[in-house]
Amino acid sequence: MHLYRRIGAALAGLTAFVMIASSAPAQETGATAAMLSERSIGSADAPVTIIEYFSLTCPHCAGFHNDTYAGLKEKYVDTGKVRFIYRDFPLDGVGLRAAMMARCVDERRYPGVIQVLFKTQNNWARAADPVAEIKKIGQLAGLGDDAFQSCLQSEALANGILAKRQAAAAAGVQSTPTFQIEGQIYPGSRSLEEFSEILDPLLAKN
Repeated sequence: MHLYRRIGAALAGLTAFVMIASSAPAQETGATAAMLSERSIGSADAPVTIIEYFSLTCPHCAGFHNDTYAGLKEKYVDTGKVRFIYRDFPLDGVGLRAAMMARCVDERRYPGVIQVLFKTQNNWARAADPVAEIKKIGQLAGLGDDAFQSCLQSEALANGILAKRQAAAAAGVQSTPTFQIEGQIYPGSRSLEEFSEILDPLLAKN
């Protein structure tokens, strides 16, 4: 089955999702493992960790990244108090392809690419040809045509993202955005003030 049809089937229902994520003649290579490796910002020694589960086609996720993320980063991440980890939880095939592209760019450019994707979400996600628009963003981040095509044709990468999505769902993630802070799950977006109400008591203990 063509990869894009497999993606659609995987996201259409849990049964199909499990079959696609677990069927894989596609072997995970060292390069694929690197693309699937953790993406984060902030000090590895930060006393508190935030994990965000997001879909790049989720409007509420875009709202968080466009309205709250910068303030959260400045107040907590840049000061060494919080480590912020990105976790893909694609809600549809377009979101999955965008997530794949972001993971194929230079790892150092990943956070910036995520911000661009959320800032321009209404443009590429609703385009007649969203893949073409995703490709343009990838090109701005240094992803050439051949690399882009190889990226989106990688069953190992797609299955890897879907498997991580499945694991997150099994752990209690049901919607996007969802934040996990020191083991506690917080569904839905929050303002900087609401994040502070959660983070400040935790930081006071360290």
